[in-house]
Amino acid sequence: MRVALTIEYDGTAYSGFQYQKNTRTVQEEIENAIHKFSGERVRINSAGRTDAGVHAKGQVITFDIVSTEETSPLIRALNYYLPDDIAVKCGRQTSPDFDPRRWATGRRYVYSIERGSTRSPLNRMTVYRVSQQLDLDIMSRASKEFEGIHDFAKFAGPLEDLNASTVREVFGTEVRALGEIIEIEIYGNAFLPHQVRRMSGALVDVGRGKLPLEAFSDLIDGNPTDAVAHSLPAHGLCLVEVTYNQF
Repeated sequence: MRVALTIEYDGTAYSGFQYQKNTRTVQEEIENAIHKFSGERVRINSAGRTDAGVHAKGQVITFDIVSTEETSPLIRALNYYLPDDIAVKCGRQTSPDFDPRRWATGRRYVYSIERGSTRSPLNRMTVYRVSQQLDLDIMSRASKEFEGIHDFAKFAGPLEDLNASTVREVFGTEVRALGEIIEIEIYGNAFLPHQVRRMSGALVDVGRGKLPLEAFSDLIDGNPTDAVAHSLPAHGLCLVEVTYNQF
């Protein structure tokens, strides 16, 4: 049967989600846990490939397995064998052709930023600290310029395929304050490498007055500009949800 699972993980100790030789990845840990439970060697597919240090609350994976026909014992067994920084939150049997990447209608990311007079040691692995004052109102207004269909080439990291389209659609954005934590939420159909971290970096630069709104708009519109969208560190980013019309 084909199963789809929602996975949560702390990406601190991993070189990203996708399998790589000679380094620790989330995918490898999950596949090893499946093998320990079932004796089967499987290759999982995911809704997205998070970078080294990026976390997830709502990563979706799928794989085929023949040794069980029930998801509840599978989830319990995987959580037994998985390391403490990876967990299966829920799962279900799905159709044989379900593809978590191709069937996804959207991905929701949150970038977390700490402000305040003193740093929190408890947040150091999941929240990026900014010591300067940030203007949340102007950050919120600027974030709305991301919404819609744009060419996000100026917000992309290195691309594997130089001829690939850099046009993406952002469905919605929100900048909110939760005490001393600022969350930048970005929801879109798909994202380029480092795109969300660069979008968040541009908003932070707007908020601390380093990036004028006109230059920020030029980045989005693709106009000639000397402005640069700086990428924020990976540890502040979390994939919180992948959405589907049918799942």
